[in-house]
Amino acid sequence: MASTAVRPVALKIDEDTKARVKRLADARHRTPHWLMREAITQYVEREEKREAFRQDTLKAWKAYRATGAHVAAEEADAWLAQLEQGKDVGPPECHV
Repeated sequence: MASTAVRPVALKIDEDTKARVKRLADARHRTPHWLMREAITQYVEREEKREAFRQDTLKAWKAYRATGAHVAAEEADAWLAQLEQGKDVGPPECHV
């Protein structure tokens, strides 16, 4: 990811949350600022992955509705079992 300019942002939190962040930051030998930045970064990364998964799911559902192409659950289970055993096998063929 490209480095961008860091700009201050105001964040309003209640006093209880502020105290909790301070206690946790002290316990971790970090600043509250570091802890909040880390929390926001981790949250955004996690939610970006969730959104990408959601978009992939919608795309797959749209493709299924358009084509009807699918793999039966038994076929998928058998394929996954082979992968778990360390076998390098391709996925089963889709059928309509």
